[in-house]
Amino acid sequence: MHKEYEVKILNIDPATIEQKLQSIGAVKEGDYLYRSCSFDYPDFPLNKNNSWVRLRDEGNKTMLAYKRRLGVTSNAGNDEGMEEIEVEVSDFEKTKQFLLKIGMIIKFEQEKKRTRFVKDDIEFDIDTWPRLQPYMEIEGKSDEAVYAAMALLGIDRTDALKCSMSQVYEMNGIKDMEYTKMTFDEFVKRSEN
Repeated sequence: MHKEYEVKILNIDPATIEQKLQSIGAVKEGDYLYRSCSFDYPDFPLNKNNSWVRLRDEGNKTMLAYKRRLGVTSNAGNDEGMEEIEVEVSDFEKTKQFLLKIGMIIKFEQEKKRTRFVKDDIEFDIDTWPRLQPYMEIEGKSDEAVYAAMALLGIDRTDALKCSMSQVYEMNGIKDMEYTKMTFDEFVKRSEN
């Protein structure tokens, strides 16, 4: 278990950010399409505790994670951070079936496009989610390292948010718990199933 040191910078222009990243010596690692499922138990007890289980196909590997928002005071993006326990699993579909067999349910299925740049121990991810403006995640080994990376890009520390993707959707008027699928091709409301 570890605490993630990560911030989001919302509503970016990807081309401008990519130029800035290249100018500071960040190296593009690749472009990815991630698909994921978020799981909970019936009646959503994990969600009530600001946590969830995520199964994510990252193209070159499949990761299973328990995630919990820390220091939650609102859904406005002012959390203290995120707790994460993550393990690599060998098969997306088999792991999905395993979780369903032990009584979990799929809260929702999602997709996102990610462009990753790396400089030293810092990951810069330009993320595009369905129906959202692109944003950047900056992750490092400490808050100080993340804020130093922001400074290299000329981004003010006050522009950093510590929040989940669900909070970003909510800031944009979309409550992810009302949907079972949020992909680039489909946005399916829970009542439509």
